[in-house]
Amino acid sequence: MTEKEKCQNGYLYNANYDKELLKDRNRAYSLCQRYNNSSIEDLDIKAIKELLNTNNNFYITPPFHCDYGYNTTIGNNFYSNYNLTILDGAKVTIGNNVFIAPNCVISTALHPLDIEDRNSGLELALPITIGNNVWIGMNVSILPGVNIGDGVVIGAGSVVTKDIPANYLAYGNPARLIRLIDEKDKLKYPRYKEEI
Repeated sequence: MTEKEKCQNGYLYNANYDKELLKDRNRAYSLCQRYNNSSIEDLDIKAIKELLNTNNNFYITPPFHCDYGYNTTIGNNFYSNYNLTILDGAKVTIGNNVFIAPNCVISTALHPLDIEDRNSGLELALPITIGNNVWIGMNVSILPGVNIGDGVVIGAGSVVTKDIPANYLAYGNPARLIRLIDEKDKLKYPRYKEEI
């Protein structure tokens, strides 16, 4: 079994010294660099479409970084602000209408606690799924193996270590469930009304 196959099947794999994975990461780095160096008035969308699995409406504010790209799928109406990093050794699946604030990290990568394994370059990758209609606040880290349900809001500065069920507000380090999001949340912010 190749190191790439081990990675994709949830086994420890050698990410540091495997030629195929190094080539794949270099490709992703080059495409990210091409996108990040394009002008804001004429973003190189083709680079992102070569990199990620998407044919949808999206906007990724540069700079953007990822390990491989081919393991990440983004849904329709995706938006990310500055400095999104996706460490996608395993699958990262992001639904429709997902908004991500600045400086967020989505990381499927785990490193062994055992010194010998870690020093030999072994690591593990666990998939991450983010549902539809999710808002992720600034400076959030989503850790390996996490599933985030539809309609979730993750508060700024959170470290998401466990699954978050649908329609919850969660925040903290580690992120914890605060409450269900409900109809009262529609009334929370002032709305401008035209006078007749």
